Formats: sequence, structure tokens, C-alpha cells
Amino acid sequence: MAAMVVAATRLLRGSRSWRRSRLRFGAPACRQFSSGGAYPSIPLSAPLPGVPQPVFATVDGQEKFETKVTTLDNGLRVASQNKFGQFCTVGILINSGSRYEAKYLGGIAHFLEKLAFSSTDRFDSKDGILLTLEKHGGICDCQTSRDTTMYAVSADSRGLDTVVGLLADVVLHPRLTEEEIEMARMAIQFELEDLNMRPDPEPLLTEMIHEAAYRGNTVGLHRFCPTENIAKIDREALHSYLRNYYTPDRMVLAGVGMEHDQLVECARKYLLGARPAWGTGAAVDVDRSVAQYTGGIVKLERDMSNVSLGPTPFPELTHIMIGLESCSFLEADFIPFAVLNMMMGGGGSFSAGGPGKGMFTRLYLNVLNRHHWMYNATSYHHSYEDTGLLCIHASADPRQVREMVEIITKEFILMGGTVDAVELERAKTQLMSMLMMNLESRPVIFEDVGRQVLATGSRKLPHELCALIRNVKPEDIKRVASTMLRRKPAVAALGDLSDLPTYEHIQAALSSRDGRLPRAFRLFR
Repeated sequence: MAAMVVAATRLLRGSRSWRRSRLRFGAPACRQFSSGGAYPSIPLSAPLPGVPQPVFATVDGQEKFETKVTTLDNGLRVASQNKFGQFCTVGILINSGSRYEAKYLGGIAHFLEKLAFSSTDRFDSKDGILLTLEKHGGICDCQTSRDTTMYAVSADSRGLDTVVGLLADVVLHPRLTEEEIEMARMAIQFELEDLNMRPDPEPLLTEMIHEAAYRGNTVGLHRFCPTENIAKIDREALHSYLRNYYTPDRMVLAGVGMEHDQLVECARKYLLGARPAWGTGAAVDVDRSVAQYTGGIVKLERDMSNVSLGPTPFPELTHIMIGLESCSFLEADFIPFAVLNMMMGGGGSFSAGGPGKGMFTRLYLNVLNRHHWMYNATSYHHSYEDTGLLCIHASADPRQVREMVEIITKEFILMGGTVDAVELERAKTQLMSMLMMNLESRPVIFEDVGRQVLATGSRKLPHELCALIRNVKPEDIKRVASTMLRRKPAVAALGDLSDLPTYEHIQAALSSRDGRLPRAFRLFR
């Protein structure tokens, strides 16, 4: 009872003090919402009256955005892009990768990726490299693809000299000890096991579609080290490859976030006249093969019913990827193909939706929205300096594989048909948006600068690419799609393939007017 009296007294005192403050300071201000009566008849698309016009910062011309390129006496190119900020990203990109392994044991580029930033002539271990970078707030990474190897560091700009010296040491003077090679073997073995066990089959399917499209040559060679080669690759094999492909004329030192002259000075100090660990002998066995598109099919029968990693069961799916040759990124048709890929779009059957998620792309509207049993339909475009591959990945229950393949072949045929002006403009806008948003990131700018200079010796700026995208017409899409459809298909299939149509039937569907598979008659099912 006493506690209730005390509580009531405190409440009464609180209400009295609130009334006194209200009398003293006036009534509390009410928040005016946008739906109020201040501007009742002005739509959100029109500027408010009486509000001053904003003044935006401008740049005189494009000179502040230009990528500067300098070629040193040994053929190494130095490319930089100035960007405000305390940190920089700098790295060495090399024209090497799995496509150049025809004369070697497959998997050398995969080994070099795992051995990157290990002990060198100056550093006794990887820990020494990481501690040096840590003094400048730096991180490091190495990535290999089918045609490019990239060593990169992001660190404080004031440590540029140290970082370039470290990169030169890592690339040109690796020790490649037996212990490090053995650790790389273990890491690769684990990665291959993970690749075969993971629920997402996209990396494995990408490997298979390249193998089918370019049978036994260039970009069709295995990007991941084959299991049988893990024990065979040693220091001698690595040095033999490095001697031919880690040469200055095949390298670009790229940087973002520093003055060009400063980067050139560092390159001359550490990369000009440097003697690599494998000697200075001339490259004698460089593979200059041009990619030969063959088409074909690669199948991998596998039980996909137990891929779930958790207690919730994952549905058993069969995965199909169908691809056709497009063009290289050096050709003018590369831009229409990029727009076509964006127009096809697609994704998984579940999406949170919202702007920019591609819910109005063809593979969503025509496939996933109409066929509830399909779990995935996604378009991909892989492009290289001498070829390209546009493909669609689809997945569904094994009992509906034939119907799924026919739906995808119909979508390929429709690419060469009428292109709606609204969907084309949407695809172009989305492509430009994706390009500009990605180039907000310093590491992405670095990779863009390095790859373009490595391939062409110069760089197209974002506003130039946007102008090319805007110029794409419906007839350009129809023309490149019609040319693509005259090629043989490449097919990759993973899972339960008992109902998979034959390669000849898929090829016939892609050569027909409507994309339908030839009818298959069976006495028994």
C-alpha cells in the first residue's frame, strides 16, 4: 500500500513539472510530414518552388580521369589512375594462366596462386610479408584466371615504395621451397574436394562448359589442377613455366591512388633490370595459340540428393548449362553482347525483389515466373582476347530435364527475334548502372586499369563505355544473336541425366525456328 502511494506521488509531481515546462517554453513543435498541406499539389518529380538550385562540382575536361601509361625499357608497362584518399591499390598483372599450359602439366597456374606471397629472397616466410604490410595497414591477394594472373596489395599511399618493392620480390624472387609446395598440394586437394561437395555447382559447371566449348585448347584447358597432377608438379616444372611467362613484356604494374611519376620511379627502382630467381634466359616456348571453338558436350553423372550441408534437406536437382560462341572483348560486338546478357538476366527462383534485382529480365519473366518447378535460370557471358561464350545455366528436378532444356533452347531462339525498345533501354540502363557502381570501388578500378592496359595498351574510360552502351540498337542485338545461333552449341550437364536429350537433339532445337526439341518416342518409360 505504501509503495502505491509513493508511486502515485511521483507521477503527480512529474505531471506538474511537465505542465510548468509547457507554460515556460510553449507547446512542443509538431513535425510537418511530406503529406501535409505545405505543398499540396506539387508532385515528387518536380522541384519545390523557392528552393535554390543546387550547384555541383565540375571538372574541366576528362584529364583528371585519364589513365596514364608508361612503358619501361624492358617492355614492362606502368599504368596509374589518380584517386583521392589515403589508401592506394597497386599490383602486377601478368599475361599468364591455365590457357598457356598446353605444353606443361595442367595446374601450374593454380599452384602459383596458392604459392603467392610465400617466402622470397628478402622475406623468410609469409609472416614476414604480412608484418611488413601491416605497418602500412596493407592486405594482399593473388588471383588467377584462364588468361591473367594478378598480384595485388592495398595499403597506405605513404608506403608505396615498400609495397612495390615487396611485389617485385614476390613475383620475381619466390623461393618455392619443398615445404611450401607440399602445403600448396594440400590446399589444392582440399579445394578440389570442396568443389565437388558444395551445393552451388556454378564453378564446376563453368569449368565443364569451357571444356566442352574449347575441347583440349586454350581457354578449354582445366583452370583447376587435375587430381592426377597434384603430386607431379615440382619446383622445376614451376620454374620452367615462370621462365617463359613471367617476363616484363607480359606484365603491367597498375596502381590507383598515387601520382603516376611516383609509381614509375618505384617501377624503375625495383622492376627494371631485376634478375628473377629462374634466371634471365630468353623465353623460348611461349604458346601463342588462338582459341578454337569446337562445341560439344561434357556430362557428369552424380547423385545430387545428398548435397545439403545442414539438417534441412536440399532438393535433388539436375544442372544444365548451354552456351554458344560470342566474341572477344576486343571486338566492337562485345558491347551488344554485354547488353544482350543483361537483357537475359535471370537468377534463382527465390529473390527478395526490389529495384536492380533484374526481375524484369527475360529469364525471370519468361522462365522463372511461368515455370514454378525451375529452381534457376541465369545468363553468363565469358569474354577473352580471342573468343567469348554466352551461356545459360538452368536447374530443375531430374524428371523435368527434357522440358527444362527445351525452355532454354526456346529462349536462345527468341534472342534473334524482336527486341522490345523498353526492355532494351532497361538493360542498357542496368548495365551502365552496374558499371558505374562497381567503379566506385578502388580495387575494381585497379583491376579494370590493369586488365585493359594488359590487353590493349590503353584504357577506355567509363564515360566512353557508357556512350558505346547507349548506342546499341535493337538491330545490333538481333544481328549478334543471329550470328551466334549459327554456331554449334556447347553443353555441360551435372546430376541425374537419365532424361537428358541427346546433343544432336539440342543442336537441332537451336537450328529450328521455334527452339523445340525433336519428338522422342519410347515404348517404355
